[in-house]
Amino acid sequence: MTATDTATALDRLCVDTIRTLSMDGVQKANSGHPGTPMALAPVAYVLYARVMRHSPRHPAWPDRDRFVLSCGHASMLLYSTLYLAGYDVSLENDLERFRQLGSMAAGHPEYGDLPGIEVTTGPLGQGISHAVGMALAERMLAARFNRPGHEIVDHRTFVIASDGDLEEGISGEASSVAGHLGLGRLISLYDQNHISIEGDTKIAFTENVGKRYEAYGWHVQDLEEDIGLDNLERALQNAIAVEDKPSLIIVRTHIAQGSPNKHDTAGAHGSPLGEEEVKLTKEHMGWPSLEPFYVPEKALRHFRRCIERGEQLESEWRERFDAYAQAHPELAPELERIIAGRLPQGWDREVPKFHASGSMTATRKSSETVLQWAAANVPELVGGSADLAPSTLTLIADAGSVEAGSYVGRNLHFGIREHAMGAIVNGLTLHYLRAYGSTFFTFSDYMRGSIRLSALMRLPSIFVFTHDSIGLGEDGPTHQPIEQLAGLRAMPVLRVVRPAGANETALAWHYAIKSTDHPTALVLSRQGIPTWNPAAVPADAIDRGAYVLRDSFREPDPPDLVLLASGTEVHICARAADALEAEGIATRVVSMPCMESFAAQDASYREQVLPPGVRARVSLEAAATFGWHQWVGEVGEAIGMEGFGASAPAGALYKHFGFTPERVADAGRAAVKRARSSGAG
Repeated sequence: MTATDTATALDRLCVDTIRTLSMDGVQKANSGHPGTPMALAPVAYVLYARVMRHSPRHPAWPDRDRFVLSCGHASMLLYSTLYLAGYDVSLENDLERFRQLGSMAAGHPEYGDLPGIEVTTGPLGQGISHAVGMALAERMLAARFNRPGHEIVDHRTFVIASDGDLEEGISGEASSVAGHLGLGRLISLYDQNHISIEGDTKIAFTENVGKRYEAYGWHVQDLEEDIGLDNLERALQNAIAVEDKPSLIIVRTHIAQGSPNKHDTAGAHGSPLGEEEVKLTKEHMGWPSLEPFYVPEKALRHFRRCIERGEQLESEWRERFDAYAQAHPELAPELERIIAGRLPQGWDREVPKFHASGSMTATRKSSETVLQWAAANVPELVGGSADLAPSTLTLIADAGSVEAGSYVGRNLHFGIREHAMGAIVNGLTLHYLRAYGSTFFTFSDYMRGSIRLSALMRLPSIFVFTHDSIGLGEDGPTHQPIEQLAGLRAMPVLRVVRPAGANETALAWHYAIKSTDHPTALVLSRQGIPTWNPAAVPADAIDRGAYVLRDSFREPDPPDLVLLASGTEVHICARAADALEAEGIATRVVSMPCMESFAAQDASYREQVLPPGVRARVSLEAAATFGWHQWVGEVGEAIGMEGFGASAPAGALYKHFGFTPERVADAGRAAVKRARSSGAG
């Protein structure tokens, strides 16, 4: 773009329109962060109007550049820019209703609410970390599908990150991964405004961020205060030219740029400027109107040249894709399928089945076998672990590893970086791949924020957790999860699956892969468990969440007692049932691999599994009992962990903490006695 006087005046008018819309949106909502959008308006303008390849009328165009506003508190920056650039964002219904019930312009950008929002951001550090996964997915898809003369996957991921983003530990982990893998298509602008909620960042943050990112292996440019539009564009083009390193562009901005009294103050970070200050700021800017949400027509026309440019870019790509399809008819439909999110036809025609045997097999081991089946049938399934693949057993055999400059493999090595792994898995999933990440279950705490975002976005991310209980043994309480099952089960949308045996494990992977609107956590054991007869495990066991694994001798009449469990404790209940039935207590054993799915079933199915008249119930799980009381009721008993574990072999721990058939049988007898004495069934 030539820098004529007329063009420069229009550029500045567009930049100031972003600023005024952002001020007005926050002011009308009486809530939000006006200062950062005001400071970053030039950056957003240069990205959308000059540099990024995007199409407002085709926001889902597969080869578009992605933009991630990691500092999600500056959401009015994104909403204002999307509106001005021509996306389907409304001035009246969105910007003017910022942060209001029913508005799509939420306090922080929410994935799927408005076109052009690529990822939910707000928790600091998550945006740039998800962007690493998105940039990695671009390279992995390019490695699979691009051919000489047909660079059909050819785009970049741009980020704006704040001081707060780069203070959070997750961003350091993810940035380290990006540098290690040489993700040259990832470009982040670091908004160094020196302001946080508590004041100047120097009270807690004085490191040399540029040097840190150079140490990560990033290409770093520090523009200091020279953030004129041409200089910003030049820096971005320099970053684009660096193909083998991610780029960090440091820009020293001033929060509430143009505000006479709030400039460079923490007061503009999380509060409206105030009506008087908005008026003074507009006057200081020479703004032509004090009317809220005023948009100069010539600024709108100029900014919306993005539409025509985007139409041309998208059309050219479609032509290139048609040529690609003719040259490579075996590849184009596969890429289209993956982009559309469709699984291969017939991929699950033969879900693995395991025959009953006398041996005890850990569900992590069964999972390893099932994973190979899944990977053979779903080529977009990729993943790895936080340096624990030999223990989580999550390597895809003969699939190669993703390395710097070589992205065709399917096995990812996240290093000891659970925080980043969760976000990168989400980023990969946002960008068409089906991704999983694995670690020991107790370390799920490290990645809880990313799991929560996957649930908020309803992404079908897959999280594989092994060493699921005190049964992991000698490593002791630091590694033995207790409250993690209850904690993850409390998270809306997420499905937590703890399978009992090999056949439930096969169905669990099938369930996770076919899911389209929720993430799944697979919780697997280190210790062995019997393999049940596959005929006893219905195909919808995970979809239903719970089922009758074995009924009582009184079938079809209701039993005296129901024993419920998940995972490795199911076989303990089965042994207790043997003893109880020998005494004439009709005992049903229910396996509950997914409590959330069972809760979502209609009442008739739940009552079929847990007859309301059978109040004598006992649950067993080697974890906190929180959540089980809704199923065992007032008469029943929930057996679980009341404290942390201990360091000893698994068998000794199960006996010490009372996870034995004998204790379950005793609890069952007591529950039946209580139920009978209370006059219930």
